[in-house]
Amino acid sequence: MSAAKLTIDPHLLDGILNKTIDTVTESQSQIFEISEHSRQEFQQLHRELELVKQQVIEVIHKADKTEDSAKLARTRLAEVSKHFQKYSESDIRDAYENANKYQIELSIIRQTEKQLREKRDELERRILALNETVQKAESLAGQISVVLNYLNGDLRKINELVQDAKQKQEFGLQIIEAQEEERKRVSREIHDGPAQLMANVLIRSELLEKIYTEKGTDAARAEIKDLRVMVRDSLKEVRRIIYDLRPMALDDLGLVPTLDKYLRNVKERSRKTVELHALGQSRRFPTKMEIAIFRLIQESVSNAVKHSDANLIEVKLEFTQKFISLYIRDDGKGFDMSKPAKSNSFGMMGMRERVELLEGTLKVKSRLNYGTSVYIQIPIQD
Repeated sequence: MSAAKLTIDPHLLDGILNKTIDTVTESQSQIFEISEHSRQEFQQLHRELELVKQQVIEVIHKADKTEDSAKLARTRLAEVSKHFQKYSESDIRDAYENANKYQIELSIIRQTEKQLREKRDELERRILALNETVQKAESLAGQISVVLNYLNGDLRKINELVQDAKQKQEFGLQIIEAQEEERKRVSREIHDGPAQLMANVLIRSELLEKIYTEKGTDAARAEIKDLRVMVRDSLKEVRRIIYDLRPMALDDLGLVPTLDKYLRNVKERSRKTVELHALGQSRRFPTKMEIAIFRLIQESVSNAVKHSDANLIEVKLEFTQKFISLYIRDDGKGFDMSKPAKSNSFGMMGMRERVELLEGTLKVKSRLNYGTSVYIQIPIQD
């Protein structure tokens, strides 16, 4: 069978692209509305949950006090009933009515407590369901963003240079996937870090007036002090994310000093022992190589801090005439390499892609309760 050259009418392709983009954009808007509505409802329910929890605590305290009073009233009634000849009819009637009053009051309080607990449990179930909805909507919106960026940006540009549709798709997707993975990582860090802290600040600030009214100035002042700590932690986390996006010291100082500064920060934040050993003669390398090496070590160390429960994390760099070798080892819990990797292990996938782009090799070894080691060798290219 002879090979036939595939030709595509640019006008026809543009028409298909425009229709596809309109459809996908409309779907993205709908998903965004669902996500925002769910997020607002999630925040409202969270505030309501905090209030109900406070009410449960107050009802429990009230029930304890009423229970004590009811016990005293029952004891008094028993005493009056046992020695009724010593007491007047009025004393007997008062003892009975007092015991009955506390018993009814306690029953009402217990019923109120039960209703509040049921309301609290229902709110927690609704919050959990809404959180899942928000996460699914964000995930789907992110996937649609990849498609839109590809359709609306890179594919149109590549269409001017490449006529083969399959080549355009593969090339464009490689560019977009790399960008979107980085955006996804940054988005997740902002969502899990500063966004959560600021949401907590908002909730606690709304409770501040209630605390001031019910508990007084000292309690409100303590709450404000805690809010300052939360805001300070949020600012620190934002600065860390900015540093992770692009450590400026890499351009000015070079690879080893930047790594030394980064690992000292990791040591300070994680309270773990982190060591750096640089062997051989270090020198400046092309920017893309230095960035790639920094990111590889950053990802490996981050995995060790988050997942390994390690006490010691050791990083070694060896510079030879032809290769740069990286060795990252921890003494953590390790994992079973005979089991298939998790489908969402994007960090390791990203590391393998970086190493392949640099024409290097990557090996990972791990044993349960013996830690994990990552070995990377990258050829030095002029």
